[in-house]
Amino acid sequence: MTNVPASREAAGSRSPGVSRSAFRRVLAGSTAGAVLEWYDFALYGILAATVLGPLFFPGGNGFAQLLLALATQGLGFVARPIGGIVFGHLGDRLGRKPMLVTTFLLLGLSTSAIGLLPTYSQVGIGATISLVVLRLIQGFALGGEFGAAVLMVSEYGSPKRRGFWSAWPQAGAPLGTVLATAVVGGIALVLPDNAFDQWGWRVGFLFAVPLLVIGFWIRRRIDESPVFQEAQARAATKTVRERSSILETLAHPGPVLRGLGVRLGENVAFYVYTVFVVAYATKTFGYDKSDVLLAVAIGSLLQFAGMLAGGYWSDRVGRRVAMLVPALGLAVWAPVFFAIVQADALPLLYLGIGVGAALHGLLAGPEAAWIAELFPTRRRFAGASLVFQGSSIIAGAPAPLIAVWLAEKQGPTAVVLYLVGTIAVTVVALFLSAETRGTDLN
Repeated sequence: MTNVPASREAAGSRSPGVSRSAFRRVLAGSTAGAVLEWYDFALYGILAATVLGPLFFPGGNGFAQLLLALATQGLGFVARPIGGIVFGHLGDRLGRKPMLVTTFLLLGLSTSAIGLLPTYSQVGIGATISLVVLRLIQGFALGGEFGAAVLMVSEYGSPKRRGFWSAWPQAGAPLGTVLATAVVGGIALVLPDNAFDQWGWRVGFLFAVPLLVIGFWIRRRIDESPVFQEAQARAATKTVRERSSILETLAHPGPVLRGLGVRLGENVAFYVYTVFVVAYATKTFGYDKSDVLLAVAIGSLLQFAGMLAGGYWSDRVGRRVAMLVPALGLAVWAPVFFAIVQADALPLLYLGIGVGAALHGLLAGPEAAWIAELFPTRRRFAGASLVFQGSSIIAGAPAPLIAVWLAEKQGPTAVVLYLVGTIAVTVVALFLSAETRGTDLN
């Protein structure tokens, strides 16, 4: 690897030895992929809460259809840890770049295919089965995609600004949500309700095609992580072959457990403020669907800003403090949020979602760098994937279902307790964690 003088390190944005153009490609490619992957998931979550239930799960009342549609969304989360295991192992053996390209293609193609599916009324149970299969492929691909994107930026970036730069692919989630809500909202405004429910929803999934082309072109031009290349060079001098990075990571479970604990409350908060709130506000309190989607879009922009701010702040005060403060803020805001929603005033709904989303962003922003810093290079992909995707099945997948069920059966207070309880786990996990800012990833 060619050495570059320190004077060319562009104010600490990247590691020594990495050119400015290479770092820009990595940052753009990782962030673009993260936007697409979360666009896919946010789009399905929005449509599951509005139109997909009757189209693919006929029969029963509206509440049962909603639960079935959200359960199918959860299946995508079930596949994510499997993808994390498979691609985590391969990413630590073969490199980060091949996983970036492969998972990105799988994700984009499966999303586009959902837009071409016939409905239950057209082909019967085959439509439901096809939707389930494509959701599983989406989840499987996302299981490897996100870890690869975060690690590429973390391993390319300078330790002094790792929190800020690593927050960019992390911020793909709110950007993808903004894009999804903008696309769905735009289609809903242009088309009458019956046209949107019949075929307009397909446009959102097919919109993934141009995103796929652009993202694939960027990622194909990315070079392999220099940190991984150095690790491979060291490994080549050894005569004993190391065992699977997944097994090695599971043999040292402490970092994984702390990572899962931190991600628990953060994941639940994200899905309460982006997916659950759409169904809750429209079906329980009669808010107009387009108004709620706009509120989520504005909240996602605040979430995006919060993630970058949180990553930047973590480079100054440390990862633990930068995550503890917004976690405590989310716990305090939870009861206020539900009181605001029940006030049946649109400006207050915007305020409730916006503050919750911004606090979530501040919590999630430093996570990317923090999780990457928990593991050594030889098992970093495996460890990060287990944390990111393991939390998806214990927190992200059931969160909308649990919240909808609690709101329907027990009332909003039960949802508040659920949210606060999971955030309490996050706080405890942070207290049990050591500070990682400035860790040398080599």
